[in-house]
Amino acid sequence: MSSEVDQHKELGVGEVAERARRASLALAGLSTDVKNRALASVGKAVERRRDEILLANREDKREAEKEVASGQLSKALFKRLDLEGAKFDAVLEGLADVAKLPDPVGQVTLATRLDDGLELYRVTSPIGVVGVIFEARPDAAVQIASLGLKSANAVILKGGREATRSNRALVAAFREALEETPGMPPDAVQLLSTREEVRGLLELDEWIDLIIPRGSNELVRSIQESTRIPVLGHADGLCAVYIDKAADREKAVAVALDSKAQYPAVCNAAETLVVHEDVVQTILPAVGQALIAAGVELRADNRALPHLPGAKSSQAADFSTEFLDLVLAVKTVKSLEEAIDHINRHGSHHTDAIVTEDSEAAERFLSGVDSAGVYHNASTRFADGFRYGFGAEVGVSTNKTHARGPVGLEGMVIYKYRLYGKGHGVAAYGPGKKSFLHESIDDPRLPDR
Repeated sequence: MSSEVDQHKELGVGEVAERARRASLALAGLSTDVKNRALASVGKAVERRRDEILLANREDKREAEKEVASGQLSKALFKRLDLEGAKFDAVLEGLADVAKLPDPVGQVTLATRLDDGLELYRVTSPIGVVGVIFEARPDAAVQIASLGLKSANAVILKGGREATRSNRALVAAFREALEETPGMPPDAVQLLSTREEVRGLLELDEWIDLIIPRGSNELVRSIQESTRIPVLGHADGLCAVYIDKAADREKAVAVALDSKAQYPAVCNAAETLVVHEDVVQTILPAVGQALIAAGVELRADNRALPHLPGAKSSQAADFSTEFLDLVLAVKTVKSLEEAIDHINRHGSHHTDAIVTEDSEAAERFLSGVDSAGVYHNASTRFADGFRYGFGAEVGVSTNKTHARGPVGLEGMVIYKYRLYGKGHGVAAYGPGKKSFLHESIDDPRLPDR
């Protein structure tokens, strides 16, 4: 199968896109059963090739270690590269979870009778061809491909060079499984290998329907500025935890610690701790002690600094920085409104949390913070498609159109309007003529029935 991927690499990016378009049209007509059989086959192929995939991953890590040592690759990206142990098992679990999810395609979301014999339905449908460009995290290749398959979208993947061997091995297993599934087009999943191909891909708005970038601010902004194709994603993961004056100390410690230190190298880790001045002397020292004990470097403003032994003085830039490391900026505010304003000004509209026992304050925060995810007494690290029950995610979006937050199956479909008539024409309607009924149809496929 590796020879298949090698042959595939030799295709021009234009042909890759055309093949993806043909595959997307074939996918659109497949049944849920066929798609689930294909996902089951993928799981078996990935398990069967475990040793081969892990060998490729170890080779990637060996090369990456050299780049970390020379400063060419960040430690954060290196951490995301590993596929060993529980990470590999999570890949298999994710495939099984996606197969269990309801099919997002063909769902009726509106049914209206315009006139006798003239019925309108809004039905979910695939987007078409989705190009996904991501850094490190080879497990993302399987997550994205599985969600694409279940939602009947063809995907073109481009991973970071640091995970080249791992991605190639995983996609080889995926395509092998698709070839073994009758009716399933193998070109539903394709892999690009060079930056030049990405540049070419971004010009193919005739064939590509959506681009999803997953990676650094630099990567996302570069893509957004280089294509006419719609882009779904987020440039930064600048998340904040706000400790309100009515916060519970134990909850504040737990939420702040998990949000920052549980896994700092990801976009849903907290980068800023915002603290109400009324709890700077009572709650902040305990939170700071727990964070410092976990190895977190605190960079605090002048009001917080005296209550955080071992902390450094913050700079203005710290409150607009995605550290992706054990570093946390600490900001003191006089009110809930100031906290909301700070987060909206300096955050990236990804995920932000409030710790408080005041339900009214919590609701004001959840309404006022303009982010894809807003949490009350819970870690920002919950912003994840798997944790939301989506099976997996293609990425996190801070867009305000189509999809927002962790993007799972629902974010991989759009809709079309189906109109069923019996020779009806528009000329029959209007002043002095027939009127539209606009009656809801009692269709059992509609939600909440």
